[in-house]
Amino acid sequence: MAVETRASAFQTAQRRFDAAADVIGLSDDARLGLRDVKRELTVHFPVRMDDGSVHVFTGWRVQHNISRGPAKGGIRYHPSITLDLVKALAMLMTWKCAAVGLPYGGAKGAVACEPSKLSPNELEHLTRRYATEIAILIGPEKDIPAPDMGTNPQVMAWIMDTISMHSGHSVTASVTGKPVDVGGSEGRVDAPGRGATYLTLEGLKYLHVDDETPTVAVQGYGQVGRSTARLLAEAGLNVVAVSDSRGGVYNPKGLDLAALDEHRQVRGGVSGFKKADNITNPELLELPVTVLVPAAVQDQITEENAGRIRARMITEGANAAVSPEADPILHDRNIFLVPDIIANAGGVIVSYFEWVQDLQAFFWEEEEINTKLHHVITRAFYEILHTSVNKRIDMRLAAYALAVQRVANATTVKKAGVGTRPVSINERYGFEMPVRQYEVKIGDRVIRIDFAWVRLLLGLEPRGLKWHWTREAFQNDTDRSNDLALTRWRIVLVTWWDLLHNPNKIRANLPELER
Repeated sequence: MAVETRASAFQTAQRRFDAAADVIGLSDDARLGLRDVKRELTVHFPVRMDDGSVHVFTGWRVQHNISRGPAKGGIRYHPSITLDLVKALAMLMTWKCAAVGLPYGGAKGAVACEPSKLSPNELEHLTRRYATEIAILIGPEKDIPAPDMGTNPQVMAWIMDTISMHSGHSVTASVTGKPVDVGGSEGRVDAPGRGATYLTLEGLKYLHVDDETPTVAVQGYGQVGRSTARLLAEAGLNVVAVSDSRGGVYNPKGLDLAALDEHRQVRGGVSGFKKADNITNPELLELPVTVLVPAAVQDQITEENAGRIRARMITEGANAAVSPEADPILHDRNIFLVPDIIANAGGVIVSYFEWVQDLQAFFWEEEEINTKLHHVITRAFYEILHTSVNKRIDMRLAAYALAVQRVANATTVKKAGVGTRPVSINERYGFEMPVRQYEVKIGDRVIRIDFAWVRLLLGLEPRGLKWHWTREAFQNDTDRSNDLALTRWRIVLVTWWDLLHNPNKIRANLPELER
């Protein structure tokens, strides 16, 4: 009897990539360069423990793709981490950065250890030795690490200091997620939860939720889960359930989050809170709430329980909290999913802001950072939503398709002859079918032009499911660079010249616009 083997994390990541590549018609040559990682480094290094013994730890740093810019990705300390998972997370970072429009590639690092069992002295020694081992890969212009599970701003400060010692001067831009005192950014700690909050609110607007006070359940009451719960409560939503690794609590009338935090600090967990009933993590996932935020670990919503989920909307705060097998079930049941690729992208967006601030040695106020975060992440949400609706695919596949297309475009322009098959303007930009046409009379000639072209040329942009005229399309503004504005002007001038003299030429020569 054949034994079924569960797909590894990296195989799952490749499966998601393959599905997106099919949507955009990516060539076989281009797939080969994006389906595997570019570079993986395995290091084994000794650390002297407090008792005088020496323990050899294993660590990794993996870079998936750097076509769009330097690699970006966190460093994880966890006893069960594997190279396979690190590779999967590095690939996810490539798509995440591309989906939200950041000029980064994807990377990930890890050390197999249990940080809670290490003394502060041992943790520092481990971190500095690991940083030394991977120093050949990392740096402000090559690969910029950040905190992840099991690491924190202090760990980033140790890494930055180690890299600076090797360089002979302070290299603040070598990592992000640092303390503010050594070049960190305001707003970085709450950034993942704040990004998830912004997207949840936009999702509720899109769904036209009529509930007087939408209810929320948060699985995983760590840094991301706590900040998401707090910010959603501040936005007027009613948080009725939260959980951690030990269990959860539920009060249909709403939780007193301030009192719950005090209880958690004393008891070490949320279970046993007197103003709520105890529940298990699986029970929390199936509560009748408006919004479910799985912000704990991967594979919490699977094909086994997806049919019992009663939330109207899921904001996937944790990486791969929803399994690939559960995606179609949720989609068929009309449960709106904000996928992890953008739901928890607030952290990398503000990390990008921190990197920019360090390079410029000019720092922004927290209010400005939050405003910029809101703009970047909501713009990405509506671009993905528009692709989802017009291509009739779920939000995750739409996000991956958009991201893979952007990375493939960046790779194509560097390597002649390796790219995507020719696609129509409608496929390329996600315009709906059938295409409307206008007749343009120039002298005694009549030329038909697709409405899709008119949209692109005149600067019409998606806002939700409608198209609006944007004055910024031809102006220098905070949303677009001068280069993009000038490019659009050139497209208009060149295009109308071609319409006059060679109307058949235009389809083959439209530049690819990165948004």
